[in-house]
Amino acid sequence: MTDMGLAVGSPAFGGGKAETVRRPGHPAVVLALVLAGVLALSGCAGAGLAAGNNAYPAASKASQAEPHKVVVVGDSFSTGMGSSVADAWPSLIDATPLNPEDNFDVVNVSQNGSGYVTVGDNNSTFVSQVKGAVTPDTQIVAFFGSENDMGNSKADIRAAAEAAFDAVKAKSPHAVVLAVGPPSYTTSPEAARLAVRDALKQAASRAGALFVDPIAQGWFIGQAAELVGPDGDHPSAAGQRYLQAQLEKLISEEVPAMPAPTPTSK
Repeated sequence: MTDMGLAVGSPAFGGGKAETVRRPGHPAVVLALVLAGVLALSGCAGAGLAAGNNAYPAASKASQAEPHKVVVVGDSFSTGMGSSVADAWPSLIDATPLNPEDNFDVVNVSQNGSGYVTVGDNNSTFVSQVKGAVTPDTQIVAFFGSENDMGNSKADIRAAAEAAFDAVKAKSPHAVVLAVGPPSYTTSPEAARLAVRDALKQAASRAGALFVDPIAQGWFIGQAAELVGPDGDHPSAAGQRYLQAQLEKLISEEVPAMPAPTPTSK
């Protein structure tokens, strides 16, 4: 053991300089005094730890809290088509959130080719996705899309969207409903794309859902070369990371409005 450099009367024991000790006395006495001081210090440290002081950093808030339960309803923009399932923005939010304080348990039930009206893979629509995945403890349902509904009438799209939003409330009455319309890669989107956007905005207003318009917000504009894959339609891996940033921010902003998470059973 190295010399602690402590003597009776040193600053570590609350006294002055070590030189103030003028009468060392018997060696056994000095040793007893030193040991008593060391034991007193260790006792204080032990008492502090027992009292629950901050000697060890506490776990982060995100690691302690129950995750917020999110269901993603969508089409191939949310399945990872053009990149991979692991690269899809819902997977990224679930596994590697951009904000370490974000803590989401994401269930992604998106299906290629589906929409509010249009039937996609596995005979799926946005309504059937809701009915198959939303549970009473779901806290937020994030809809994204869909350009697959282009060509359907605004009335049919609006009615199907209203049915999807109502299905969420039937399953989880206090869940937040976030409806994100289809994006456009140009500043002059097709009339059919705008019709989908307008129908969804009307349906969200009636249902009390939060509607977000990527067209008005300029998502992807001026960045399509880097963010869109070779097929010219689906986001690349970089595009999925871009969507993660957009959607994670939107979902995080709704955390205060979410019902409290249901504790995980042990």
